[in-house]
Amino acid sequence: MKIAIILGTRPEIIKMSPLIRECENRGIDYYILHTGQHYSFEMDKVFFNDLKLPVPKYNLDVGSGLHGEQTAKMISGIEKILIQDTPDVVFVQGDTNTVLAGALAASKLHVMIGHVEAGLRSFDRSMPEEINRIVADHISDYLFAPTEHSKKYLLAEGIPEEKIFVTGNTVVDAIYQNLEISKETRHTLSELNMKKDEYFLTTVHRAENTDKKERLSSILTGFEQIYQAFSLPIIFPAHPRTVKKIREFDLKIPDGTKLIEPIGYLDFLQLEGDAKLILTDSGGLQEEGCILGVPCITLRDNTERPETVDVGANVIAGVNSNITQLAKEMTDSATSWNNPYGRGNAAELIIDKILG
Repeated sequence: MKIAIILGTRPEIIKMSPLIRECENRGIDYYILHTGQHYSFEMDKVFFNDLKLPVPKYNLDVGSGLHGEQTAKMISGIEKILIQDTPDVVFVQGDTNTVLAGALAASKLHVMIGHVEAGLRSFDRSMPEEINRIVADHISDYLFAPTEHSKKYLLAEGIPEEKIFVTGNTVVDAIYQNLEISKETRHTLSELNMKKDEYFLTTVHRAENTDKKERLSSILTGFEQIYQAFSLPIIFPAHPRTVKKIREFDLKIPDGTKLIEPIGYLDFLQLEGDAKLILTDSGGLQEEGCILGVPCITLRDNTERPETVDVGANVIAGVNSNITQLAKEMTDSATSWNNPYGRGNAAELIIDKILG
């Protein structure tokens, strides 16, 4: 049995890290193929170092670009490597262009595909991620759904039940494993002069928010209102593209919003775990907040993580004018919800199924 783990973005590195460790622990023959989708492989090296993961055997270094151009480069590069270094199973995770390219390349070569985090749906096909995850699900051989909710979506689309396995989400494994590393090596709050439960944390990076002046302006106005209501700073590790759009639209960073440079995953994990509230348009942060017991407001009109809403950990706000009221409701609510994403053994269950 040889496994190829294909990844290309930082969230994929994080969520694949438990699978990599499981392969290492069991002595399984595997390799990592990094597409370099996230701008530069050089920037990603710190993730592998910080998380104590082996360096990828292959690196395509495709960089950013238009969807078609980027995906085509990845398919071509992945195909050549899979022919040269043939695995029995390819693992892809999530909904990125790397997932689409990896699944398509493997499918054409008749290599078995395991889709980790299968069955997520926002039902908004204007999102490129939605297209990617649908295509990957329908050409995969093993669909590792994080929840029963995700399994129902897959069954409703006609995918045979024998291909679907509910394992929980590897993000739970990753948080438990990587939080220990973070506690040993980081002192993030003291460096930022922050204290637990005395700040809010936000991220805004999705095109539907950053590329529309009205939406981005409404989000920043919402931050100002929240600061006036709570008198707590909003820590904003800002993506370079978001900062560029704020300047392009001539928008002002409101009082109380503390813009900082993007930070490493281990530092960010500490910021998440000790925040009073998370405000985000990231799907991953909705999950992580839920797992860490931190309430979340989602700055989108939909979510592919409905389980977080069902258990009371998350509310969908869009760029709503009543954001302050929602913030009060979420910070006043109990945080003792049940984590819907598993017990932190998803990687073990996934590898068991593949070997079986």
